[in-house]
Amino acid sequence: MAHPRAFSEAKGRQPIRSVPGALATGLKSQTTSTFGWIETRSLTLPVLTLSSANHALDGHGPLADCLHSQNLSLILKPRMEIEGTKSMRAPAPLSEISLGIVCPMANEENSASAFVTEVLEQCLKQGFKSVIFFAILDNKSTDQTRSILDDYATRQTDLQVVWAPRNKSVVDAYLVGYREALLAGCDWVLEIDAGFSHQPADISQFFTRMREGYDCVFGSRFCRGGSIKESSLRRYLISRGGSIVSNALLGTSLKDMTSGFELFSRASLQHVLAKGIRSRGPFFQTEIKAYCRRLKVVEVPIQYRGASHEIGSAALKDSFSNLWRLFQLRVQGQL
Repeated sequence: MAHPRAFSEAKGRQPIRSVPGALATGLKSQTTSTFGWIETRSLTLPVLTLSSANHALDGHGPLADCLHSQNLSLILKPRMEIEGTKSMRAPAPLSEISLGIVCPMANEENSASAFVTEVLEQCLKQGFKSVIFFAILDNKSTDQTRSILDDYATRQTDLQVVWAPRNKSVVDAYLVGYREALLAGCDWVLEIDAGFSHQPADISQFFTRMREGYDCVFGSRFCRGGSIKESSLRRYLISRGGSIVSNALLGTSLKDMTSGFELFSRASLQHVLAKGIRSRGPFFQTEIKAYCRRLKVVEVPIQYRGASHEIGSAALKDSFSNLWRLFQLRVQGQL
């Protein structure tokens, strides 16, 4: 049931919004903020082309000389701004911040109402100017989740049910949610998974760190204090190993490169969307973090709980092809 005092602001919102196909499948955002404070120095390498890299593998060319004269770990040194780096974004009081919560949902009829209620309770008590929970649903949801949330939205004005039937993947659902939050004027955007795989009790620490001036706060299962439960060893190894490999190749410094529990400032989310999300599988979370490598970011521990979703050959192929693409961009100084 809804919290009795939780839901007093924002009047007159439509509980259901249908997303046009162009928005669902071709989402792009234009960056409207100037990132003059972002460090723009690129990775310094004496080669910018793949042909030169191939020559280096044969022992010829300036890159080969570089590889022989410098330690490889120096070339792959991460350049990500992490905890301990002073941010240049002046934090505003929460009373001036509009928060958007993006949460794709599918087949969550047993927990949808309770989850929305707990998340909103955690957020509303922080004193934000406004809070909107965007529940994104599409044809993947075949149970009563949509009707349950539609009914809930008639009583809870902080909930918006977004119907996006043209989504082709879960990535599309997240992108629809990001765009809805930006269109609503949200200053911060919290991304969270439904079904209590992400714990609402972990939310407040994201706001605490964001108020310190960070541009993105990423939840981590693998940093001190984090945990992963009720998941298979195979999934753990894929997530842990993928984070290690991604950090080495992309110049990032996060302990968890695949988590989907995260908080963005409006400008940082616009920055990510302007880059364009190419992955159509779970790797899109890593792609997002790679695009944030020059922003001011920090990790907070989260308690992940949930059964493992099967990662098939198509998802693995998508991951490897996009990892290689991002590594090429890094070598060329474009990441």
